[in-house]
Amino acid sequence: MADSLKTGRDDLSGRVFVLSSPEELARAAAGRLWGIARERAMVLGRTGKEAKGISIALSGGGTPRLALTTLSSEPYRSRFPWNLVHFYQVDERWVPPGDPSSNQRMLRESLVSRAPVPPDRFHPVDTSLPTPREGARRYEETLRRAFREKTGGFPRFDAILLGLGADGHIASLFPGSPALEEGSAWVAEGEGGDPPVPRVTLTLPVLNAASHIFFLVSGKEKARVLEEVLSGRGAALPASRVSPRRGKVTFLADAAAASGLEEKFPPDNGAGVQG
Repeated sequence: MADSLKTGRDDLSGRVFVLSSPEELARAAAGRLWGIARERAMVLGRTGKEAKGISIALSGGGTPRLALTTLSSEPYRSRFPWNLVHFYQVDERWVPPGDPSSNQRMLRESLVSRAPVPPDRFHPVDTSLPTPREGARRYEETLRRAFREKTGGFPRFDAILLGLGADGHIASLFPGSPALEEGSAWVAEGEGGDPPVPRVTLTLPVLNAASHIFFLVSGKEKARVLEEVLSGRGAALPASRVSPRRGKVTFLADAAAASGLEEKFPPDNGAGVQG
């Protein structure tokens, strides 16, 4: 079993695993999601709560795309408990669902249309509404119906898949964004990117209520920010503020993204959840 990562951040008991290539990173991520879903399905089956389902929130981007394409392929496709899992979006650009930059489009192309995901198990952000504010409000209503949390609480996702921006942003929570400081809403409107576009995003308290957070980090251009987040030097970055009180954070990075790390870490075998 791999040793825990000492990050210089006392509030993060995370782990980092370095994979040799983007393809190996995708397999490791798919294996982790499969492991969590399998474990949760067994628990729900023992307690008779299958109807509650398993909740996974997915990010957009090239690295998650490869991981989800892998998950929708064998050997995972025939083993994953698709009928028990509800898939949600971490964030969305305020563009039509058919737009090339739409995260919903990416998730449909890489996962929903490729795997036997029941139609009522994918919950996208509705960007046909008049404004991002209305989109955020409606999406929060969707989450509240699904999770039925008490007033003041936040939904506890079984797993959230996050990317890591070169500027340290996560979801659509960018450095300096007012959405990053939202403390009560589950979903917020925001803006960011190059060029900046309006967005809808899960808020930091929702991320920090999750059971498992997986950062997928790929490419040499992410080496600096990954090192800053893991060393604690980037404490002000949005990614450094992801620290679930009752959850676990895991970093999966390919060799290029991990090239700036002084310490060497073990590879991940992709075989589900490692304790």
